Amino acid sequence: MIDDILAAIPLGFFLSFMPGAVFFVLLETSVVKGFRAAMAFDLGVILADIVFICIAYFSSYRLIQSIKDEPALFIFGGLILLTYGLISFIKQKRISKNELVDKEAKAINKRDYLGLFVKGFLLNFINVGVLGFWLAIIITIGPQLDMDQGRILIFFSSVLGGYLLTDIGKIVLAKQLRNKLTAANILKIKKVISIILMIFGIALLIQGWSPSDGEFVNSAIKTLESK
Repeated sequence: MIDDILAAIPLGFFLSFMPGAVFFVLLETSVVKGFRAAMAFDLGVILADIVFICIAYFSSYRLIQSIKDEPALFIFGGLILLTYGLISFIKQKRISKNELVDKEAKAINKRDYLGLFVKGFLLNFINVGVLGFWLAIIITIGPQLDMDQGRILIFFSSVLGGYLLTDIGKIVLAKQLRNKLTAANILKIKKVISIILMIFGIALLIQGWSPSDGEFVNSAIKTLESK
């Protein structure tokens, strides 16, 4: 059991630093809205990962095959990200610096935390590539764990635990910048994050239109079928 945990934690650390829309939005949320808001967002992200892992475990490699043959899922996710980023960018252009200060000064209520939680969940869930990643991990790691449900549960719990602990460290470090930011800098950060979301949306669209981008998942399928 200890060996499984020690093997899982580095993977969680690695996942936490993978550049993606979630990575940048988490840092932005921490800097602009604080620790609790960022944690609410991050817990939503982790819930989406848990859902993906459950789907991957119970659906086996057949789901990979269907995803590979359905680029519309990538296109759908890409369109959502691109639209969200574009709307956010336009919205920030219309907000004055004084309005931003007033808005950020307000206390975050429970509904705001729930909204951030849902935002984290959806932002991670619309990226079907994350599901493909977890499927490939199960295909690779599952046989090494003898497909034992207990060991698999411990392994993926440790992965997500390592992921969460690393994210907490990122949130704390990013939060240190909060008091040093001016309203103008906060606006710049929000605009940059909006642009990054649009870039990742375009990347998902390209992935949906380009079959060659599924090689990682395809190789995982071939590995499973050859056993």
